[in-house]
Amino acid sequence: MSSLLIKIESTPDLVDQVYRSLLDGISGGSLAPGSRITQEEVAEQLAVSRQPVLLALRLLKKDGFVLDAPGRGLLVAPLDGVWLGQVYQIRCALDALAARLAAQAHAVMDPELIHLGRLATRSQDIKAMMAADAAFHNAIYAASGNPLIAQSAQLHWQHIRRAMGAVLQLTNMRESIWDEHDSIAQAIAAGDAVRAESMSRQHGEDASRNLARLLASAQPAAVSVSTSQNLSPSP
Repeated sequence: MSSLLIKIESTPDLVDQVYRSLLDGISGGSLAPGSRITQEEVAEQLAVSRQPVLLALRLLKKDGFVLDAPGRGLLVAPLDGVWLGQVYQIRCALDALAARLAAQAHAVMDPELIHLGRLATRSQDIKAMMAADAAFHNAIYAASGNPLIAQSAQLHWQHIRRAMGAVLQLTNMRESIWDEHDSIAQAIAAGDAVRAESMSRQHGEDASRNLARLLASAQPAAVSVSTSQNLSPSP
């Protein structure tokens, strides 16, 4: 494992911190698909004992982010285009529903969400861009008035986050994403439920197509897996 991870402080939620540190590396691209991860290296880089690392790696494996490596250690799982396409189908449906309900309530999105998203885009900070995107969509979920939407979206959020990281690293469409967000917010504020729903669904479908295109253009070994390497999270 060649990438450097940021050291974290020892606290009662150490396993979660190790999990999130590794997941940040996977989603942000510093731990690329196929990168080998060993318990010893992670513990050394994060300045923690091996036990929380072992537990965090078990969780990452259960959630489909790492796979057993030949011989020793683990590998960062390749991006599975089929699985992610299915995840985006669910995400599109949830986003469209949330936008429609929010528009029916004439919800007004905080303009600062758009502003911070554009700032993150210009900063070229992938982690900040993903956080800003999550904040915008979570605001729509909250405005929908249906808490089950956010709960359902959260089930696969980390896989969406990883896919988003891959797209943001390779695409030049970052600013246009926030133009679309702004248009969705305007439709919601105007109470145009049909337009808000349609635009939200289109936004998600475009993201899914962009991801599929990028995965198809990348090296097959880095982005695809055989059906015997099940990337879907364990039930």
